[in-house]
Amino acid sequence: MRHRKKGRKLGRKIGHRKALFKNLAKSLILYEKIKTTEAKAKEIRGLVERIITIGKKNDLTSRRLIIKRLGDEVVAKKVLEDLSPKYKERNGGYLRIIKIESRPGDRAKMARIEFV
Repeated sequence: MRHRKKGRKLGRKIGHRKALFKNLAKSLILYEKIKTTEAKAKEIRGLVERIITIGKKNDLTSRRLIIKRLGDEVVAKKVLEDLSPKYKERNGGYLRIIKIESRPGDRAKMARIEFV
């Protein structure tokens, strides 16, 4: 039984999984839309939405928290200057996941995740 077990393992160990989520989140913030598998898109949605919510405060603490979570000052700057002001009046739900055709090689379910 999977009671109270959050998240997907995606066939990776914890360090590899954290690095994967961090890199996907950075790419999503920089390019504002990415194409990935449906499971990965659903996993990074919560991470990125929390980062945008933290960025709404736009102070030194939020900048440091974003840099700590993503490890990149350029991404933090984009969140604080571009993305967070755009969603100032919105209470969550900053991302949209659109299911697209499956990958030809292994028939994996694919999705495009983008900002609303």
